[in-house]
This record gives sequence, C-alpha cells and structure tokens, in this order.
Amino acid sequence: MRALDMKHPAIAQVEAYWEALRGNRNVPLRSEIDPRGIDQALENAFILERIAPSVARFRLAGMHLNDLMGMEVRGMPVTSLFTGDSRTKLTDTLEHLFEEPAKVLLRLTGEHAAGRGKISGEMLLLPLRSDLGDISRAIGCLVSDGRIGGKSPLRFNISGAEITPLSGVSRGTRSSNVYKAPDEVIAPAQAALQEEAKEYQVAPSNEDVDPNVAKRPAYLRLVHDNT
Repeated sequence: MRALDMKHPAIAQVEAYWEALRGNRNVPLRSEIDPRGIDQALENAFILERIAPSVARFRLAGMHLNDLMGMEVRGMPVTSLFTGDSRTKLTDTLEHLFEEPAKVLLRLTGEHAAGRGKISGEMLLLPLRSDLGDISRAIGCLVSDGRIGGKSPLRFNISGAEITPLSGVSRGTRSSNVYKAPDEVIAPAQAALQEEAKEYQVAPSNEDVDPNVAKRPAYLRLVHDNT
C-alpha cells in the first residue's frame, strides 16, 4: 500500500504506526493506540471524536495545537482551526474520513495576520473504531512551517486535499471480520493521548440505605434549563 506523499517526519511516523496497527483490517481500534508508538510526534498528534455528521471535536491534542490557537483546544470542534471559507471543505472531508472510511491529507496555508509571516502546514487524519465498533474516532497529526506569533489564534485555509478511500468496507455496509478485536491489545502509556477512565462505584445495598428514605415513593423531578 502506498504511503501518502509527506515530508514531515511526525506525519510519516503517525501514518506508519496506524498502518502497522490495522494490518489487514480497514481500520484499527482507538483502544490500540499507544503513545509510545508515536513518541516523536506527540506534540503534533491529536484524537478526534465524531459527535454528529460532519462534526468532530478534539478529545486530546498535543501542545503544538494549543500553541497555534493560544489556548487549550481539547473539547473544541476541529473546525476552530480553520477559516470560515475552509470549514465547509473540512466538514465534507470529515464525511469521507468516517463514512467511507478514508485516509485524508490536507495541505494548509496560514491566515494572514499582523506579526505573522507566511505559514504552511499539513494535517493527516486517519479513522479509528471505538470500542462499540463504529468509526467515530480519528487519530491525526498537524505540522506547520513558519513563525506562529501574533496575538490572535492561527487559523488555516485548505489549499489541497488528498483523500484515499480504504478497501474492505463500502459506505453503509459492515463486514464481519473488521469488528473483531485483536487477540492482544496494547495498554496505553500513562502519558499523552491517554484518556481518563471514570471510576466505577457500586450502588448501595438496601442495608446501607436509610430505611425512612427507602420507603419514600419514587418520583420524577422536572428540571427547567433556560440556558
């Protein structure tokens, strides 16, 4: 399989790692990602979560992305890194990424702003399966060349896109072999790209509950949210 034509070693490492993980499957699992496999690209790497058609947000992101925006990007939509003119192009690209699925390489040019010179960049997007089997995650890498500077967040225009559909699964179809989890899943490192697990708490037994409270009838409480 031909690797995308890329110059930056961080992007090359992320793609090579993703290709090695997926093997003969079309898409690897999010749970297989081990930060140690992309140790030279961590500050440029990120994880996306698809939350609606054509909409994805950053679940995790390296420091380079925070530097570009001048703020923490975790939780923000990926479109926040792009100019208004390029956001439609990006949302169309996200549909290819998650639905076909496909590998994506975007060529970027930085928006002109005071205190900033010419900036170019590349963004790689590679689909991942969640533990439920749906393609709703992606690992990516963003690199830029040029002085970031300036007081305002740096946003990019999309100057070109290379979209490579992945073989094995057609749009809207499922294959029985692509949802099979590997025999061994690598435990993520206690570092970047690791998401915090929520602590499981056991519900109290009847013996632990105040008997006066336990005898009260159940009810529904209507909460008004005016926000």
